[in-house]
Amino acid sequence: MENLIDSKSKGEKGTILVTNDDGIQAPGLNALVSVLVSTHRFNVLVCAPQLEMSAVSHSITWRQPLRVEKVEMDGATAFKASGTPADCASLGVSSVLFPSVPDLVISGINQGSNCGYHTVYSGTTAAAREAFLNGVPAISISYDRYGGLSFEEFEKMLRVEAGSKTKMNYEYEAAAKACLPILSGIIAEIKNNTYPQGCFLNMDLPKDVANHKGYKVTKQGKSMMKTRWKQITSNGQPSEIEHHLLFRRQLSGFQVDIDDSDHKSLQEGYTSITPLGILTHPDKDCKAYFEDWLPNLIQQHQSHNPLLD
Repeated sequence: MENLIDSKSKGEKGTILVTNDDGIQAPGLNALVSVLVSTHRFNVLVCAPQLEMSAVSHSITWRQPLRVEKVEMDGATAFKASGTPADCASLGVSSVLFPSVPDLVISGINQGSNCGYHTVYSGTTAAAREAFLNGVPAISISYDRYGGLSFEEFEKMLRVEAGSKTKMNYEYEAAAKACLPILSGIIAEIKNNTYPQGCFLNMDLPKDVANHKGYKVTKQGKSMMKTRWKQITSNGQPSEIEHHLLFRRQLSGFQVDIDDSDHKSLQEGYTSITPLGILTHPDKDCKAYFEDWLPNLIQQHQSHNPLLD
């Protein structure tokens, strides 16, 4: 991976690219951009999906060109794109859309947490991962604003907030302000050429972000939502009359961590900061199992098929 940190000037403002998976109109992104601009310490760039792209993971656009359009965003140079979060991060650090490579890519602030296995599904995390793959320091940020709500309560809250966004905007502004010490510290390390290059960060803010207990470095856990499929019709009710089949994913439960992890720290009221990498590290028992299994398998096949010798 090419190192792009060494080329950064220490005397200039830090340049930050903001993207997300909730779309260019999302309150989390707009609050973050507004807070960053208000500090007068950063040059703020934005390249975000034109529509919501939640849970698209690290998908990219390959066969079609991206359609990019400039949008007005106070204090920032902003574009919306027809692609995925990973597309937006890749385009934003390419020096094709903007004249230079940003110092830091921030993906967020996401509506809802991204702990444990959710980082695999998350478009928010994928955008930060894509920047990291391109040699640019990155952090994904998520806000557990709906923590503790059932799926039905969550949907009801969204309907209520559609009519009045004052409280929501205030809470996302508080979340963005809680990020500032970490983001400023990262930029300072990048400018000093002391920022580590072997990982990107995933930060989750607790529900009561204005009174969070502090910042805590955590490890990725195994928490995740459990889902199931339910057959429905076009009006949402089960039926066997229609010629085609429709299925909807439904929340059925939640797998929680019992050890010290990102999700557990978040539930305790901390802002969790988790270093993530690209390489996977399976359980040692799995590796040992397959190291024993593979030679035995090949030996069995060779004994039955001499052509494999």
